[in-house]
Amino acid sequence: MTMQSAPAPRRRIGLVGAGGIALAHMPGLLRLGDVVVHSKDGAEELADTFADAAASAGRTVTVAATLEDLLAAVDVVDVVVPTPAHATVVRAALAAGKHVVSEKPLARTDADAEDLVARAAAAGRQLYPAHVVRWFPAYRRLHEAVTTGLLGDLAVLRFSRSGAFPSRVPWFGDRAQSGGVVMDQMIHDLDIARWVAGPVTRVSAVSVRIGTEDAPVEEAPVEAAHVLLTHASGAISHVAGLWGPQHLAFTTEYSVTGTLGSLSHSSLAEEDTRSDLAAPTTMDGFLPAVDPAEDPYALELADFVAAFDGGPLPRVTAADGAVAVHIANAALASIESGQPVEVSL
Repeated sequence: MTMQSAPAPRRRIGLVGAGGIALAHMPGLLRLGDVVVHSKDGAEELADTFADAAASAGRTVTVAATLEDLLAAVDVVDVVVPTPAHATVVRAALAAGKHVVSEKPLARTDADAEDLVARAAAAGRQLYPAHVVRWFPAYRRLHEAVTTGLLGDLAVLRFSRSGAFPSRVPWFGDRAQSGGVVMDQMIHDLDIARWVAGPVTRVSAVSVRIGTEDAPVEEAPVEAAHVLLTHASGAISHVAGLWGPQHLAFTTEYSVTGTLGSLSHSSLAEEDTRSDLAAPTTMDGFLPAVDPAEDPYALELADFVAAFDGGPLPRVTAADGAVAVHIANAALASIESGQPVEVSL
């Protein structure tokens, strides 16, 4: 008689937060297991939105009344709360013995980001920041071109990222809470610049913002910034970001030049996949459109969960997340002082 092994238990994933980015995470989470949601607001609505998708996948989406209830019920935790709450929720999840995914930025402050890295190491738990742009095809292609030597020694890198100002949620407009366009949006390109061109030694930045106490940013929201990075290799990266009017479509571009050639990308010029699907909701202009067949959010979450299960380490680490926070905060310090900021990482 052949003994049959017991089926593996169903994975239970905790999703803490139910805002806009939760909509991007849910399809990938439902590919990986049952989902338990907790949020101060919107958890029931999020569960209802994805009820049919969960049923079609043979999964469940349930709601936990408290964070403690969620932590007691799940195997791993995905943190998508607003930036100011990242550190508190990640600490609680690590203290409960869970592996953790945290939306970017890993934390709002350098001290909190470094503390989370140290706590994860001390607890023997894995912690990954959701720097999803590393999973977008154009940026994977750039990294491969650099690491294989196709471009030679890098000289000049230019990145830009534009989208509608996320005015539906007031905390985005409060730079103290969100870090503004630099910390919330441009941190992706700051991370990519370091990923492909290596350590950063100096940061210089300027920004402009339409919105004062007399004309609140919610009424006329526009914020733009330019960040110049000097890499230890001597390469220079120019990163531009824009939160613009509500009709502005989300776009990304880069142009990277080295001693052997250059590589460029424009999301507007590379729309090779179009879909007209019955999706739960749209991302408006706040997040890029993705190919459902190769969803970068689902790909990164699958890599993180595979690592939690003992598989290969993913292409981003907790330390990478902390360094990205440090570079973004150096840019914010440069904006405030009008002077370059030296960094030592």
